[in-house]
Amino acid sequence: MSKRILIVEDHADIRKLVRLTLEFEDYEIHEAGNADEGLEAVRRLRPDLLLLDVMMPGKLNGLDLCRLVKTDLSLGRPQVVLLTARGQSQDVEAGMNAGADAYLLKPFSPLKLIATIDTLGAQSSELS
Repeated sequence: MSKRILIVEDHADIRKLVRLTLEFEDYEIHEAGNADEGLEAVRRLRPDLLLLDVMMPGKLNGLDLCRLVKTDLSLGRPQVVLLTARGQSQDVEAGMNAGADAYLLKPFSPLKLIATIDTLGAQSSELS
């Protein structure tokens, strides 16, 4: 069974880059342009993994969405990787406090992204 991944990113070019990076793996890939759309998609799709930008327009940002999916059991408890340009130690700490499973700085290496997803997949299968 393929892993269902939701990319939540307001920049279409970055969403495209992430999609192209993941297309050759066994993933079902979905996209949302902001955290508000992302929350709707989480409710509808029940993804296994969210790839979330932190800074996005709308009522919710990436940290808000991360916090929501990690605390609302009805959303399926997906794993969350934050993809952000915010690299200060307090930014990383805020992301991890919001419940993120991993934190990658933009620009990130496509290989690092795949390795992070693989590591999280191995961790979740150990817990199952």
